[in-house]
Amino acid sequence: MPDGKRILITGAGSGFGRSASLRLAERGHHVIAATENRPQMTGLIDAAKERGVELQVENLDVTNELHRRHAHTWDIDVLFNNAAIGEMGPLSEMPLDLIRKVFEVNVFGNLALTQGFARQMAERGSGRIVWLSSIAGLTTNPYLAPYCASKYAIESIAQALHDELKPLGVQVATINPGPYQTGFNDRMGNSLRTWFDPGSSFSAERFTTDLGVDVHLTDDYGELTGENQKAPEEIVELFVRLAEEDSGLYRNFLPADRIDETKKQQAAVWDLRR
Repeated sequence: MPDGKRILITGAGSGFGRSASLRLAERGHHVIAATENRPQMTGLIDAAKERGVELQVENLDVTNELHRRHAHTWDIDVLFNNAAIGEMGPLSEMPLDLIRKVFEVNVFGNLALTQGFARQMAERGSGRIVWLSSIAGLTTNPYLAPYCASKYAIESIAQALHDELKPLGVQVATINPGPYQTGFNDRMGNSLRTWFDPGSSFSAERFTTDLGVDVHLTDDYGELTGENQKAPEEIVELFVRLAEEDSGLYRNFLPADRIDETKKQQAAVWDLRR
């Protein structure tokens, strides 16, 4: 059993964050599982009791300054910036306020939280900050732009922090999941129906991109992206490894069978034509 660490996981009310919080607590770590709202807290507290683990459950909306100020009083070894929201729709038709909200949570809220803990870790000379990015931070699909753009921003922020904080003894890493069965992708896919109406929208309903992505807006999210969602267990285990291991890769991409395809898609952008 590794020495216990103090670990903060945001967005722990569901998905990867929820499962990883319980798993790390089972392994003897002091986990602060932070949820966006209080109803999520109740379910997580009950789950911890059922599994017989000690879990510190807190209400932390990363966009709330008072919540962040309180969080910065905690002494932690590892921060998982896992909180995120997603919206789908035609970028030229979606309300800008909705796109701004995605950035407020995924980018600015997480960065504001990180800044306080970065100072704490730098002064101590140790610590680890892990950003939950996405395959969507490396490649872009049509009508996923609000979410992809926020994850691209995270990629830049995380890389800069890696370079800036490494001399101070603070490690930075990213997790780049493909599609996994957490409910997040399904909720994001449902938002597409809000912003695409075949009767009034001017955006194309069916087409194939220059990169070979088939787009059918009347289909569900899985058919739109051409991807099958995988069971999330390997991502939960990745959370554990990143919390416990002393060193490792900066970028952690899963599933492994999507790496070559993603690199080819990145390279193909250089040859796109108008």
